[in-house]
Amino acid sequence: MQSILQNKKECYITRSRVNLEEHHIFFGAGLREVSEQHGFKCWLAKELHTGIPSGIHGGNFPLDMKLKRECQRVFERTHTRDEFVEIVGRSYL
Repeated sequence: MQSILQNKKECYITRSRVNLEEHHIFFGAGLREVSEQHGFKCWLAKELHTGIPSGIHGGNFPLDMKLKRECQRVFERTHTRDEFVEIVGRSYL
């Protein structure tokens, strides 16, 4: 499924179109599949995805939480918070 956050292949943060990696916003413990099914993903520049310490998977917790919150806000434009919690397991707002 396409991202619910964006419809262009560009870094969600910097708008760069080079060195991109697809990021599943909710990951681990089966959540990667949930992200894929519901479009909870975005494109990130490699350094913001896997870079250390700038990347989400390299320890950038504030960026990770920012994307989780933004994803939940967009989802809740057309769904309820209870639906989000049922899918992801908790609220980030």
